[in-house]
Amino acid sequence: MALFKIIHITKYQYNWPIKESINEIRLFPHNFDNQDVLQHQLLITNSPEIYISEDCFGNRVGNFNTLETHSEMVIESRMLVRVNHSLKIPEIESTTIEDLTEEKEKSINLLRLCYPEVIEKQNEINAILDKIDFKNKSIIEIAQRCNEYVFSNFTYTKGITNIETTVDEILEIKKGVCQDFAHVLLQLLRTAGIPSRYVSGYICPNESGLRGEGATHAWVEIYSPKQGWLGLDPTNNIWTMENHVKLSVGRNFTDCTPVKGTFKGLAKQTLSVSVSIGYEDGRQFEEINNVLLEVVSTQLQEQLDYIENMQQQQQ
Repeated sequence: MALFKIIHITKYQYNWPIKESINEIRLFPHNFDNQDVLQHQLLITNSPEIYISEDCFGNRVGNFNTLETHSEMVIESRMLVRVNHSLKIPEIESTTIEDLTEEKEKSINLLRLCYPEVIEKQNEINAILDKIDFKNKSIIEIAQRCNEYVFSNFTYTKGITNIETTVDEILEIKKGVCQDFAHVLLQLLRTAGIPSRYVSGYICPNESGLRGEGATHAWVEIYSPKQGWLGLDPTNNIWTMENHVKLSVGRNFTDCTPVKGTFKGLAKQTLSVSVSIGYEDGRQFEEINNVLLEVVSTQLQEQLDYIENMQQQQQ
């Protein structure tokens, strides 16, 4: 059993004041069999009213508008979570892909989670599955072999991918971070016919040297009719443990984006995310990341440059 106090701060800054921002957040940690949310608090610049609903994956979703003119928006999520995974690895079982047919026919959501993305390098995905000899094996063994393949053949490298990076691009460069590895693993598992979903959350440091510790993290869950949803972390080639804290689930990163939105105004935005994790014994860990955002269009950049030049001439 482990108890974590997590503070997740998302900070948007704009080089010129903006008039309005409309936002959607998935920053509500899950209550499930092995995870209890004891406390949760959201603090947002200008204290807007938050409208909470639930999406088709069971995630709590918050929507809010900030109408006041502002040059910065900070969203701070504070949570106290207790995690208790009784097993480090799932039970050995003989369930095969063929055994899942009836389960998928009964659930449209499971069926949807079996469809891989349409990508140009699908032949490469098929070749990987052939290489690990996935046929006639249990879903647990297939998942474990795919997890190990991603870990062994892709290099963990920060700063070369962003939220727009595609599976094709990851297969090309063979490098990336946790969300990239999760997307490749999903493509493998779904091509094999195993219902799989993307998980957004945190991996809390336990001095074990796991990659991605202390920051927002991503992994994958597969569905077993006998054991439910089982988590695989391809970044570290492990099944999820008590230091994995789940935030939201979906088909891919887009379904689980912690914060997304839009704003009115002509400005360039920067985004930084910091995660602080506290332990029962008083230890504290913090990591700050500047997030690579989508490059602005040439037209917008020209407008921003024009405004900046006019401002300099007036000074």
